[in-house]
Amino acid sequence: MANSFRCRLITPEAQVLDEPAAAAVIPCWDGMLGILPQRAALVSELGTGELRIDFPSQGNAAGGSRSFFVSDGFVQMLNNSLTILAASAIGAEKLTEADAQAEVASINARRTETMTTVELEQHHKAKARAEAKLRAAKTFKAQGGF
Repeated sequence: MANSFRCRLITPEAQVLDEPAAAAVIPCWDGMLGILPQRAALVSELGTGELRIDFPSQGNAAGGSRSFFVSDGFVQMLNNSLTILAASAIGAEKLTEADAQAEVASINARRTETMTTVELEQHHKAKARAEAKLRAAKTFKAQGGF
């Protein structure tokens, strides 16, 4: 299809998605990246946040979209094929605001005074990931999710 590209989302555990897509918005390490069909080749480091994939309309059926919470990995667009290799990917429909808030609270409750520099860096990364997951859960809920 001229109005779509192949989109694959892969984690170490499974291939999460392999479908034609009309557009994708990807959280990269330095901001959000939009992908449309026939985009020039690129490689980027995947960030942490909401990945949104819009699907093309087929016949009388509307395309729709799907969101995932992704973190860490790489993105490659080559020959009209987008490959997203993520350390983790969770469908937005599986995120709950309550669970995300509990994760943020748990991380905030940890004492940081005795942490080494490496542990402190890991703590800050875990906190940023939990806060991004909470934002994704809130966004999904605001858009009509459960």
